[in-house]
Amino acid sequence: MTRIVVIDNHGQFTHLEHRALRDLGVDVELLDNDTPAEEIDADGVVLSGGPDMDRIGNCADYLELDVPVLGICLGMQILAAELDGAVGSGDYGGYADVNVEILDDEDPLVGSLAPETRVWASHADEVKELPEGFVHTGTSDVCGIESMSDTDRDLYGVQWHPEVAHTEEGQAVFENFLGICEQ
Repeated sequence: MTRIVVIDNHGQFTHLEHRALRDLGVDVELLDNDTPAEEIDADGVVLSGGPDMDRIGNCADYLELDVPVLGICLGMQILAAELDGAVGSGDYGGYADVNVEILDDEDPLVGSLAPETRVWASHADEVKELPEGFVHTGTSDVCGIESMSDTDRDLYGVQWHPEVAHTEEGQAVFENFLGICEQ
């Protein structure tokens, strides 16, 4: 059975990420972000959302585990910040119901959502510049970089929250990530 750990970055929806994966039949565990990387035995890692970059614990170390990583909201920003992209304040600070245009219908994480999908996202902070090796896979009127992928390293990020009911095709994001982890 595929095992995925959800790293708790103290976000309000982290338990829903855990539940979404559990509902797919995944062996899933919720771990605090101060868990040492060497104690993680998993086929994939989800970096949850959370309040700010000052409380990301050992998240940078989890990027070296050589397993697929999905960053959600703050988790995506962690990917960008740790891999020499850029993160900054968003023009729209709060949560919003947003239409995301999928830019790459071949992307293993979000391609199945093309041509667009309706999501629930927070844009207080957002990725402003992609890290090297990443492809821009989703955009909206609210946020230029709504999703990104580095398929060579199996690193993926979405600015939105696929785990909440307001995101129309959120479960598909988790199903696609599970497929990536099972390859």
